[in-house]
Amino acid sequence: MKAILDLSKDGRILFGSRMLRLFAYGFLSIILALYLNEIGLSKINIGLLFTLTLLGDTLISLWITTNADRIGRRRMLIAGTGLMVLAAVIFVLTRNFYLLLAASIIGVISPSGYEVGPFLSIEQASLTQLVSDRQRTGIFAWYNLAGSFATALGALAAGGLSQLLQGFGYSPLVSYQVILVGYGIVGFIMLTLFISLSPAIEVPQNRLQNHEQSNSPGESEPRRILGLHRSQRIVFRLAALFSLDSFAGGFIIQSLMALWFTLRFGVEPAGLGAIFFGANILAGFSALAAAWVAGKIGLINTMVYTHLPSNVLLILVPFMPSLYLAVGLLLIRSSISQMDVPTRQSYVMAVVEPDERSAASGITNVARTIGVALSPVFTGIFISNPAFLGLPFIISGTLKIVYDLALYFNFRNVKPPEEE
Repeated sequence: MKAILDLSKDGRILFGSRMLRLFAYGFLSIILALYLNEIGLSKINIGLLFTLTLLGDTLISLWITTNADRIGRRRMLIAGTGLMVLAAVIFVLTRNFYLLLAASIIGVISPSGYEVGPFLSIEQASLTQLVSDRQRTGIFAWYNLAGSFATALGALAAGGLSQLLQGFGYSPLVSYQVILVGYGIVGFIMLTLFISLSPAIEVPQNRLQNHEQSNSPGESEPRRILGLHRSQRIVFRLAALFSLDSFAGGFIIQSLMALWFTLRFGVEPAGLGAIFFGANILAGFSALAAAWVAGKIGLINTMVYTHLPSNVLLILVPFMPSLYLAVGLLLIRSSISQMDVPTRQSYVMAVVEPDERSAASGITNVARTIGVALSPVFTGIFISNPAFLGLPFIISGTLKIVYDLALYFNFRNVKPPEEE
């Protein structure tokens, strides 16, 4: 907690932007699939739109994050917020599938309720620069807790607001459009925050100069690939595994899970908001606990040992015969499911060079986005058939278990500096 209180102005701005952004993502994700369903898109087209949304975000985020350390982190954060506002405006103004698709690909939209866009990677690199190695995992834990609380509040607010507006006689479509407008307003507020960031978040020039001079006269500079030099091998291996984990998670992104609860149990928007409020609050506390656990057993062990049981619980959710049991199991899972998040982020930042951090975070996060982008289209197909309604949970949990085991056996001996 002391590390949070001691953060500089830039650190506090990065925390504030994280909370605003995740509030907006949670706010939007509860109603996004419902909105698209309301304007006449088929469930298969909704899944396809989400897949292409995340793929488009991947390409833009990859370019921004792998160039942020060179062009400027502040500039790239500002560009990202502009894309977020653009997407909100187009979604409000049109019902045309192809225009929505274009806005989804170019802009920043989160159907999952979790991070998309270039923000996370650049903020992680900047925060790592502002704190010590031993503070890093704890700071990331609080960073994720703040985001989970904000996502939870956003989900609760969206469900309650849409239900309230419909209670006053507004159509579901109008109530969902109000939430889209709110998403755009949050993007504009973030823009003003990022403008006030100082040069302290940028890569120090002496770090870049030292890297350029670090090779002996006969030693060639490792060729940079996507902003990486010495850490290419470990980053690409991690990215491949993270992509598998996210591909599994894409079967049950928050928007589609909200639609699943509606189809299976007839849950109203306010009820959906309450469910995901609880799930995200518990996920936030699990992320905070991760720092303490990692201090005892290490980052990789924390990621794997907490993730395995949460995936077993995920597989069991669709077998629950009642709403209360399904929600109860989901909440129990949420209490441990996010302990791998701050530890994963901290681990990536720890095992790469300082001037590779934005790129490393960007590549691993983009790999996650590619993974999560590929699976919603299959979920759309599955949930359009009542016989396969629970299949996304089973596939997701099984693939996540495969990821956990692969991560452990590949990286258990690769230690961050604070564990050596």
